Amino acid sequence: MIRSMTAFARQQGQFSWGTAVWELRSVNHRYLEPSFKLPDTMKSLEPLLRDKLRKQLSRGKVESLLRLQLNNGSSGAISIDQNLLAQLIAAGEAVQSGLKQAAPINPLEVLQWPGILNEQGPDSETMQEQTLALFQETLELLIGTREREGAELKTIIEQRLDAISVITEAVGKQMPLILDAQKQKIQERLAELKTELDPERVEQEIVLVAQKADIDEELDRLVTHVNEVHRVLKKGGACGRRLDFLMQELNREANTLSSKAIVSDSTQAAVELKVLIEQMREQIQNIE
Repeated sequence: MIRSMTAFARQQGQFSWGTAVWELRSVNHRYLEPSFKLPDTMKSLEPLLRDKLRKQLSRGKVESLLRLQLNNGSSGAISIDQNLLAQLIAAGEAVQSGLKQAAPINPLEVLQWPGILNEQGPDSETMQEQTLALFQETLELLIGTREREGAELKTIIEQRLDAISVITEAVGKQMPLILDAQKQKIQERLAELKTELDPERVEQEIVLVAQKADIDEELDRLVTHVNEVHRVLKKGGACGRRLDFLMQELNREANTLSSKAIVSDSTQAAVELKVLIEQMREQIQNIE
């Protein structure tokens, strides 16, 4: 299946400890480039998140944002570190004994001492497991969006391929008539000169013009490249780079057709081919 690299997914989860919201955004990029915005309590999840992305995505710049909202009751009870409190009181009394007119110890200031209060919050391991599972759900939504957009891109590209096939077939049928017309035109011009010319030399010049205008090889390669694009699209998977290479090859043949054009119809056909190829190339920049 073809996947686009442009997508967005949002998933919210309600848990006993609060709410978690994941937002994933992806845009086209040559390689897979993940970035994360996580709360401090979830920073340790980043290696696992990167691994999940690498296993399920091949290309794209992916931004992952996590928002957490803890319930009011999830903060739990507050307890005091009695050992640390005893040490602080003893230290305070020792200082007071060596000072004249020392102020009494302020209980509120003691409570502000780092580590004196222990807040029993939700189990961090459970939070991380549930948040990680929610990320996987969000990632699956993102992949689903990329696949739906990829299917639309596939349809657009196939329409352009069909148009290229029509033009290629039409040009192939017209070439014998075009070459005959060119041969007749050369003969008419020579006749207007009213000069006796070597018939063999005239024939050689006509053959030379025909050789320069021969585009059978280019038309055959166009057909081959179109068939290969169809095959790659049917196979699916991470094929964006392969398709981009084929667009370069198609454009090369279209340029050669343009350089060999000897009538306006051939020139116009080459221009139309290049327009169709460029339209496909723009769409392929979004394919994984």
